[in-house]
Amino acid sequence: MTMEYSEEPTLPEIAEHVADTVRQAMSEIRPRLIHAALSGDRGESANERHTDNFLSVHDLWMHERYRELLAGKLTSFVYASEEDEPQVVGDDLDPDLCVLVDPLDTSELAVRGLLGYTHVMVFSRRLRRPVVAVVGDLYHHLQLYVAARDDDGQDRAFAITADGARYPLGQPVPKTLPESLVTNFLMRPGERFLPLAHQDRLMAALDRPAPDGKSRGRIGVDFGSVSLCHVAAGFTEATIEFAKGFAIWDLAPGHYILHAAGGTVLDLDGQPISLDYGLDSLTDIATAMDRRQTFVAAGTAELAREVLAALNVQPQQTGTAGREAFSAPDIPV
Repeated sequence: MTMEYSEEPTLPEIAEHVADTVRQAMSEIRPRLIHAALSGDRGESANERHTDNFLSVHDLWMHERYRELLAGKLTSFVYASEEDEPQVVGDDLDPDLCVLVDPLDTSELAVRGLLGYTHVMVFSRRLRRPVVAVVGDLYHHLQLYVAARDDDGQDRAFAITADGARYPLGQPVPKTLPESLVTNFLMRPGERFLPLAHQDRLMAALDRPAPDGKSRGRIGVDFGSVSLCHVAAGFTEATIEFAKGFAIWDLAPGHYILHAAGGTVLDLDGQPISLDYGLDSLTDIATAMDRRQTFVAAGTAELAREVLAALNVQPQQTGTAGREAFSAPDIPV
């Protein structure tokens, strides 16, 4: 995929506000994370909400900081952060906007100075779909992945560098599975790496030689929403999650950005996953935050189906950790 630099201010106002908020939060947390990495004081805290996840004081600081910064940009909204129950911010007790936040994704690597990401998605409850998503990369020059709905109803996606250059993201060059770099969140040995290692058909397909005799398929590691952003940018061809499923704050922002770039996200039954996450009430939002979704995401629908056919997985019910998957009906986009 070729990205061309664009000087035009093509983001709607709300998207500019959210992108500025993410950029500011990252600039403020980055020195704290570097200090944590170099001092060895990583600030781990007890995680009572998600007992199997790493939690640091930096996650909690970002949670509070985002709420403060967003309150200065948006009048009223439901603040749905990974680190707390959903709450209304502002005077409107039933606001249209729900702001979904993962304050510090991959925080156990962020506090080591290796990798770190942050996700913010603005969902319109009236439209029943996202209108803005921003995924921030704390340690790379390519700093923001952004999707937004224009006034004309079109979804557009961009990558933005630390010095402000903007690159539109669009449909990538089609590739077959043996040509592809496919990623997975494989960090946990028993829970995720071993199930991936047992995917013999997938490994064989990736290892299949091209006519010139070279094997170009690869497996890589990637994380949360940014894994779908990397597909949207054409850096990788596909990303898969079949062992446990992603929570909504890990999937939804990247899902919208990949959708806006023309990519595809399928469940394990081969059905497109809806952008309507069913965030109708505080109860619905809290319920959605407790679900997990398995998926295959790719730059093209053809590659997504090819990857799915190579996976040895059961239908949609597996990979959701015993919880209901996102199942809201499809909506016009």
